[in-house]
Amino acid sequence: MVNKYKQEKGFHVKIDGIDKIILNQLMIDARTPILSIAREIGISGAAIHQRLRKLEASGLIKGSKFVINPKVLGFKTLAFVGIFLDSSSKYKDAIKRLNEIDEVIESHYTTGNYAIFVKILCKDNEHLMQVLNHQIQHIKGVARTETFISLDQHIDRQIKI
Repeated sequence: MVNKYKQEKGFHVKIDGIDKIILNQLMIDARTPILSIAREIGISGAAIHQRLRKLEASGLIKGSKFVINPKVLGFKTLAFVGIFLDSSSKYKDAIKRLNEIDEVIESHYTTGNYAIFVKILCKDNEHLMQVLNHQIQHIKGVARTETFISLDQHIDRQIKI
C-alpha cells in the first residue's frame, strides 16, 4: 500500500480532507493554536502534529515564517529585473553573486529572453539604480539588464489546496 504522504512519481502528494482543513487554517494564520484546529476537526492535537510532521517530511510544507512588511522598514521600490548573460555557462557564477546582494529577494532561471529573472526590493529608485549599476551589472557574464518597477500589487497568495 502506498503511503498517502509519500510523493507519487515525484510529482504529487495525496492529502485528505483533514489535511486540507489543517493546512488551510495554518496558511491563513500560521500562529493558529494546534489545539484550536484539533477541537474544530474533532481529533487530538497529537494527531495534528503527527500529520504536520508527515506533510513536512513529504516536502509539501517547506516551513513557516513571519512575513515582514518591507514598507515599514522604508523599502518602497519593488522591481523585477531580466538579466541577459553573455553565455549560459556563466549562470552558476551569476547566481552565486546575485545571492550576495541583499536586495535580491528572488531569482528564477527562465526560458525566453532572459537567462535570469530577479525580484529586487529597494528603499527608492535611487537605491535601485545603485544596485543595478554598481552590483548587478558588474557581475561577470551579465551582458545587460531590463528593469520593470512594480507600481502596485493586488494579488499575493499561495496555491489553493
